Amino acid sequence: MDADDDFVAFVSGRWTALYRLAYLLAASGPNGEDLLQTSLEKTYMNWSRVRQMESPEAYVRKVMVNALISHRRRPAWRREVLRDQPPERQVDSPEQEAVEHTWLWPLVCALPERQRAVIVLRYYEDLAESEIAEALGCAVGTVKSQASDAMKRLRRDVPAGVRGHEVGTES
Repeated sequence: MDADDDFVAFVSGRWTALYRLAYLLAASGPNGEDLLQTSLEKTYMNWSRVRQMESPEAYVRKVMVNALISHRRRPAWRREVLRDQPPERQVDSPEQEAVEHTWLWPLVCALPERQRAVIVLRYYEDLAESEIAEALGCAVGTVKSQASDAMKRLRRDVPAGVRGHEVGTES
């Protein structure tokens, strides 16, 4: 299989997971599409090297996180802020979906990019702290402190009417 066919097979096989991650990192559908497109372009340019890696998907995750964080460095007039509905995903129960979409998702979207990236990679992608640190290009301790700060902020901002479903607690 040549490199182009291999890349197409990789993207076809991992599209749903990669798009979901891009959506969650970017906090909207259109921004997630842009983030994924940019990341896949960069991956394609290095595919001959990336395809030999143990986990090409981990490389794409790292490219996505770096692209998201460097986006903040662009002048404000060059940034678009678009909103869209989240993509369909399987949840444990209708109650969980209602709680998450009603108040949790806007709170996650309001986090700073690095904190949002840590929360998304940890709780939506179920990555270990070491994998998150690798994706972010930082120390595991930084991941822990970013997660701690994000969770404090999320707990602080939980609406009073849903305290029984507080972030980071068992119900």
